Amino acid sequence: MATREIYETGFDEDIQTESSANQCPECDGRVTTNTVETVCEDCGLVIGENRIDHGPEWRAYDDDERERTGAPLTAARHDRGLSTEIGRKTDANGNELSGQKRRRVARMRREQSRGRFQSKAERNLAHGLGEVRRIASVLGFAESVRDQACQLFRSAQNEDLLRGRSIEAIAAASVYGACRCNGHSRLLDDVVDAARVEQSRVANAYKTLNTELGLPAQPVRPSDFIPRLASELDVPADIRQRARRLAEQSESTGTASGVKPSAFAAACLYKAGREEGRWLTQTEVAEAASVTATTIRSHRDTLSELAV
Repeated sequence: MATREIYETGFDEDIQTESSANQCPECDGRVTTNTVETVCEDCGLVIGENRIDHGPEWRAYDDDERERTGAPLTAARHDRGLSTEIGRKTDANGNELSGQKRRRVARMRREQSRGRFQSKAERNLAHGLGEVRRIASVLGFAESVRDQACQLFRSAQNEDLLRGRSIEAIAAASVYGACRCNGHSRLLDDVVDAARVEQSRVANAYKTLNTELGLPAQPVRPSDFIPRLASELDVPADIRQRARRLAEQSESTGTASGVKPSAFAAACLYKAGREEGRWLTQTEVAEAASVTATTIRSHRDTLSELAV
């Protein structure tokens, strides 16, 4: 065969041509099979489909089946979840190890933990992601928010934003930034209470993340804090609905712009409680929103002037 004919002849590794004995039942045309279906190239008739899922198996339906793979990759681990964990007292089948094997496994586990991190940056990443997972667990966030916070911490390290700053502060700021990006009504004080660092450091770290990384943080509205504060104050549904209407009307008029959303939401609940005959004290409302009673009175007067 000439060289020209060799290079003019092409093929696809995923497509297999059937023998002449297995032709199209409709037009006796050429039949090809790929990883999805068997089809006639002449008339386009689909003769058969391959519905076998070649993806990984994440679970075993009985004791005899074995999983082909481990857990999926996750951004919450410094190694994406691909690390090896060495057991302690039993083997993979649940049998208890002898004393000699336990000592050998202990030495292996010690050496594995020492060689787990290849650099100081990887060690800092593991420490920071562990702090992010801890804060997210304390606050009861979903895995999606936790993974976004972990990815935000990775981005901060890649941009060299950890230099001169506390790892715990950047971790707490990453959690708060993920909350803001998802529109969750969480106060900075809530994240600080779960963190191990001062509020000023977390606030400065979040400001740095927001400036350097350009976070798509959504503005928090006072109406977003109404359900949470109402639940803490244990107010009935009618007061909660009235407070929400007050907050939404204030947002539409621009009165709530430039103020602390949780404080304005607390003032709406206080005013709604007075209108409905339930006398909520300014002190308990202020404590629920982490503000002072003076702030509640100031926003109350603003709501009274609107006559909403």
